[in-house]
Amino acid sequence: MRNKLVKVTALLVLVQLAGCSSLGVQPWERDLLAKDEMALDADGNDLGLDDHIYFSKEATSGGRAFAGGGCGCN
Repeated sequence: MRNKLVKVTALLVLVQLAGCSSLGVQPWERDLLAKDEMALDADGNDLGLDDHIYFSKEATSGGRAFAGGGCGCN
């Protein structure tokens, strides 16, 4: 019973290690990641909406660029 448990545990460890072997970006995949639409801030409309939501919730008049909130507790 113990021998079988050791074999199963070793097999599970090997499978988990093999699953991590393909992490990372291959050289032939880098051209896809360099495209403009793959950038985190690719769409200007999304950035504008995010800024609007942020300063609406924080009660500030400049979004992330200004310090302090609208409550007067700078």
